[in-house]
Amino acid sequence: MLLNCMGLELSEAFLRVSKAISNKITNPILEGIKIVAEDNTLTLSATDTDLSIEKKIKADIKIEGETVVPGKFITEFVKKLSSADIEMEVNEKNQLLIRYDGNESVIQCYNPVEYPGFRKIKTDEWFGISQRDLKTLINKTIFSVALDDSRPILKGVLFDISQKELTTVALDGYRLALVKKKASANIRKSIVVPTRSLNEISKLLDDSDDIINVYIDTNAIMIDTVDTKIISRLLEGDFINYKQIIPVNYETYVVANKLQLEDALERVSLLSKVGQNNFVKFDMKENSIILTSNSEIGNIKEKISAVLNGKDIEIAFNPRFILEVLKANSDEFVKLCLNSPSNPCVIVPTEGDEFLYLILPVRMFN
Repeated sequence: MLLNCMGLELSEAFLRVSKAISNKITNPILEGIKIVAEDNTLTLSATDTDLSIEKKIKADIKIEGETVVPGKFITEFVKKLSSADIEMEVNEKNQLLIRYDGNESVIQCYNPVEYPGFRKIKTDEWFGISQRDLKTLINKTIFSVALDDSRPILKGVLFDISQKELTTVALDGYRLALVKKKASANIRKSIVVPTRSLNEISKLLDDSDDIINVYIDTNAIMIDTVDTKIISRLLEGDFINYKQIIPVNYETYVVANKLQLEDALERVSLLSKVGQNNFVKFDMKENSIILTSNSEIGNIKEKISAVLNGKDIEIAFNPRFILEVLKANSDEFVKLCLNSPSNPCVIVPTEGDEFLYLILPVRMFN
């Protein structure tokens, strides 16, 4: 193999595919990144068998060939050469020679025959959605996935697919996030995509209205753009019936300016981080929300304007859960729907039903 390519493009490609290399390696060959030089295209790919990423860049291919290079090392090494034109050659000892700015480095490679092939997805099932909307769906739900291993299915996001709409849902036992966007599909199906895969998919997407197709196989999905392909294993098992968790009726509705609530909660929550009581109290009355936090070193109270319909209510929350919802959305106003201090709060837009967040309260100790 012998080729020339741009250092910046090569560095970005290695950085992209290296995200599929797991920190828990059981097979040494999976520490590598496979590079294939063919038809004036250099294809890089990496996999840990759960997540696979492939990236193509243009290159001047003089001799076609393939090899597998140590993934994390070469990613860091090539990052230092991003401003250089690079020549790469694989010799008869399966060593990669990298030439740049009159210098040459030698890297011992793995046998490409031992590397697992990039998984092929053969399916007629798909859904199409704009890149912007898919990125929004991921970013507005992913922070609510479970982090512990007690229920592995909750370490992913549910994709509830219908012919005209895509709903994503995540929950961790303390809160639930649900977001809807228009989509087109030839199926009705529910799948659960691991958090790690969604993080990488989100990075691949831009904020355009360009439609991207997502293909669904028996236990995997594939996103294929012009030069990058991501394949992810799906989580197995039954997701929680989230529709049963969401209340149907509410006794109190409170509408507040999102930025005012976010700023006030940021300040009030500072005390909850250093005290024993990790909560902020919400005292909701006719024209205001009063936020209060107490600790051994003092107390903070903030008041913001709000519009309340229904009964006054005092309720407490882990402030991080509320803040993550507010930061994930750009609406000018949000609506809080409540029943009692011991029942969950549901946050929705003032118009429409694009998102819904459910947050369990915490018990207040007087």
